[in-house]
Amino acid sequence: MSIELITFDLDDTLWDTAPVIVTAEAVLREWLGQHAPKLGPIEVEHLFAIRKRLVDAEPGLKHRISALRRLVLLHALREAGYAEPEATHLAEKSFDVFLHARHQIDVFPDALPALEQLGQHYTLGVVTNGNADVRRLGLADHFTFALCAEDLGIGKPDPAPFMEALKRAGGVAASAAVHVGDHPGDDILGAQQAGFKAIWYNPQGKPWEADHRPDAEVGSLLEIAQVLAGWK
Repeated sequence: MSIELITFDLDDTLWDTAPVIVTAEAVLREWLGQHAPKLGPIEVEHLFAIRKRLVDAEPGLKHRISALRRLVLLHALREAGYAEPEATHLAEKSFDVFLHARHQIDVFPDALPALEQLGQHYTLGVVTNGNADVRRLGLADHFTFALCAEDLGIGKPDPAPFMEALKRAGGVAASAAVHVGDHPGDDILGAQQAGFKAIWYNPQGKPWEADHRPDAEVGSLLEIAQVLAGWK
């Protein structure tokens, strides 16, 4: 059966995530230093400690990363001595500051040409565990749907997000779908367990270290069309 649906991971597949998050964390700390002086420019390690405590108490939060970050900020502000109404207000404001900075991304040079090329022949969708919003990034027109773990309550590598993608694509069979992503577990194994084919996006030429193998590997998103043509 030929491929009808291509789903994409976002972070580290359409753009480089690490520098964006580092910058967003710095912007957040600066904002807190100015607007929440009792807390000050809190160290990332302290926020990580609160995050771990919250996830240990409620594991499902790891799939709700926006809600989790809000809670981390709320707890940090409470611990710094802010009363509930002000802590809630500051947590929401500071999260908005972080989320805005988190969306200041530069897509990889090959991303838009690849999406435009593939969109002429295939249904395109997003399956992500992150909280980037393709609408805020001006990418929504390239995709029929975008699924994130936060909305579904469960993330990759669980098969559920991939099965939901098949529904959103109009009932496409798993055997006619392929997922493109950078993570050997979340993207490659997760997709294959759902019956998808999986293409590993590996622009840095890293060695494959997992037991299972991707169905294909590309160093550029522009190579995807050629891979799919070879499968017909």
